[in-house]
Amino acid sequence: MANKPINMKHLRAVLQLHIKGHSKRSIATSSGLSRNTIKKYLNLYLSLGKDSEEVLELNDKELSQLFLKWEKKHPNQRLQDLYKFFPYMHKELRKTGVTRRLLWEEYISLYPDGFMSTQFCVYYNRWSRRVSPSMHIEYKAGDKILVDYSGKKLQIVDVKTGEVTLVEVFVAILGASQMIYAEASPSQQKADFIHSCENALHFYGGVPQAIVTDNLKSAVTKSNRYEPKLNPDFADFASHYEISVLPTRAYKPKDKALVEGAVRIIYQQVYARLRSTVFNSLESLNDAIWHWLEQVNNRKLTGREYSRKAFFEEVEKDTLSCLPEDRFEIR
Repeated sequence: MANKPINMKHLRAVLQLHIKGHSKRSIATSSGLSRNTIKKYLNLYLSLGKDSEEVLELNDKELSQLFLKWEKKHPNQRLQDLYKFFPYMHKELRKTGVTRRLLWEEYISLYPDGFMSTQFCVYYNRWSRRVSPSMHIEYKAGDKILVDYSGKKLQIVDVKTGEVTLVEVFVAILGASQMIYAEASPSQQKADFIHSCENALHFYGGVPQAIVTDNLKSAVTKSNRYEPKLNPDFADFASHYEISVLPTRAYKPKDKALVEGAVRIIYQQVYARLRSTVFNSLESLNDAIWHWLEQVNNRKLTGREYSRKAFFEEVEKDTLSCLPEDRFEIR
């Protein structure tokens, strides 16, 4: 958003009062300007390092150009403070009971001249869309795991015959920390799907409250907006792990946005690195997937000073329910 044009009349009045020794408070009282505007003008002036009389002798055009050049090099301090606060806010919002209003109150206590709550939320929405373009929904820690299959398959080549077997790639992501799990799987059939979901829960070391899955037949036998009918074995799996099942709604792309974003990351950070390697077994392929996946989870998130794994360890891990002692067995 562009800065408001500097009012030369106001600027000169502020500088003249400042040169005469008036405080910001008295300048605000006599000029009718806000203290933030006065602070901005004086910061611009002081940073120039020029003699006060030299600055005041400039005409409006020269004065305007001088200050506009400085503004391009020095963004609004209030915005800088605001954007420094957002990574902390993004993390805290994942904790149970934490709201935007509460965090705005924390922000305004740190920066009394900061933005009001409405502008605060507008800027946060812009920031979050830029750093997490797939995050249209704010997930609480321990709330949901989202699962899906990638659209593109990988392959295994038989050492003796050279026969190529295509395999599926299962992808899971925790809503709050965005910690990703992925594995190659023989198929999308019921047994393989349940096995992959189970492996994901064991990878995270706990169970969130719900699993969000696409309407594939291995999970949902009859799609319905209000009461979808689950595959009996998948329903038993959910019961064994005490996890709710939430099938995504048809034609609601936001429901799948986060896991689709995870699939894109797998394409870019895993598939791309495996493109020249030939794998002769599912085990060797998964070892390679997990090697690169570890780097994905340990890399700092865009615009933040922490990684998916660090966020998971700090905020989400302890909110997951304990795994049952035994693994699930299909009847």
